[in-house]
Amino acid sequence: MKNYRFPILSSLSLCLLFCVGCFVMENTFPSIAPGTWRGVLQLVPRQQIENEKGEPLPELVNLKMEEITEGELPFTFEVTYTNETDFYIEIINGEERIKLDEIKTGKDKKTGNDTLYVDIPEYDSYIRADYDAGVIAGNFYVPSRGDNYKIPFIARYGQGHRFTLLKKEPTTDLTGKWEVTFGIDSDDPYPAIGEFQQEGNHLTGTFRTETGDYRFLEGTIQGDKIYLSTFDGSHAFLFEAKAIDKDNLIGSFRSGTHYRTTWEAKRNPDVTLADPHELTFLKEGYDNISFSFENPEGKTISLDNPEYAGKVKLVQIFGTWCPNCRDETEFLTEYLKNNPHEDLAIVALAFEKYKDADRANQTLKRYRDKMNVPYEMVVAGSSNKQEAAQALPMLNHILSYPTMIFIDRNNKVRRIHTGFNGPATSKYTDFKEEFGTFVQTLLGEK
Repeated sequence: MKNYRFPILSSLSLCLLFCVGCFVMENTFPSIAPGTWRGVLQLVPRQQIENEKGEPLPELVNLKMEEITEGELPFTFEVTYTNETDFYIEIINGEERIKLDEIKTGKDKKTGNDTLYVDIPEYDSYIRADYDAGVIAGNFYVPSRGDNYKIPFIARYGQGHRFTLLKKEPTTDLTGKWEVTFGIDSDDPYPAIGEFQQEGNHLTGTFRTETGDYRFLEGTIQGDKIYLSTFDGSHAFLFEAKAIDKDNLIGSFRSGTHYRTTWEAKRNPDVTLADPHELTFLKEGYDNISFSFENPEGKTISLDNPEYAGKVKLVQIFGTWCPNCRDETEFLTEYLKNNPHEDLAIVALAFEKYKDADRANQTLKRYRDKMNVPYEMVVAGSSNKQEAAQALPMLNHILSYPTMIFIDRNNKVRRIHTGFNGPATSKYTDFKEEFGTFVQTLLGEK
């Protein structure tokens, strides 16, 4: 492995300071340099914005996003050394920092290049790249999307901007709530709420939908052009838009290399979404749910098990591949830590992208262990929502990952909450308070 050296003073400066002899003072690091890096995921370049039928949208054909290179999803990260050889990476998305500490470095025997492997076990994804001085280049891989799913990745040292260094005067202030429709001119549009905060050219925020949120977004507004992105080890979201006027936006949305759609938004401080407690419900004739699945260690987990008798139970429907589910898992783990109660139990039903049972269980175990989840987790089936619904036939459907089912001491379903408003949203605090109050109400009942 090469050692990369970063001079504290240039050789010329030291020669001037010391007339006798000339030497270089150096900091030595065993691999990539500590400090700020700018990463880019290279998505498929956009020649024009089209609808899902491949037809150009008249409003968007002339939308030129000249401030950035088309198809590039940028993000920033920091490298921090904990000792002379070990380091971790923190991905930065606005207020969010995602720590990656399962990192290996080495040398490729075939090419002789220094290599970097960053494992992201929570999402069963990873980055594999070569590095040399101030550049890292390779690919981001998501095996659960297929063995060939990868996105080219490159990072450069010492760059702290996200999209651009330009400071074009914004034509409007986007701060506030926006009524959004994704999939315009498609057969299946869906509503969302945009929540944005703007300070000069800097822009942060998120989109809330009826099935979850798009987590921490960060970007810029340049003139009338808007750019937002996030990369969290699973999501690779890129939003580009144009402000038609101060109250109307139109744009495109990419998720990795596999999905693209269009969206429009209008300013609306009173916009709302459907009640999350009314979207998923028990079919007529049911008042409880039942299941029986094995955990990764082979133990059969069912609500009929003696350890759940007489307890309030929460059933979490989720997937290890789902960032909103991770937000919910972190919330539930923290809640149990801060509010321990012998009569409260949680069981998580994982619906995974791997149909091979052994691989799905291995993925779930890594997720559970990495996140120190204190409650039972089992693989319940495929992430395909139609197939997943067969595992819980008493539900009208499985609309969203995550979905949470509240069950009282008498095994009656009392509430079903669809989706999750995570910490990037304005609704997170309200959700936490409502959740705590309702759980305590169930615990107080006999």
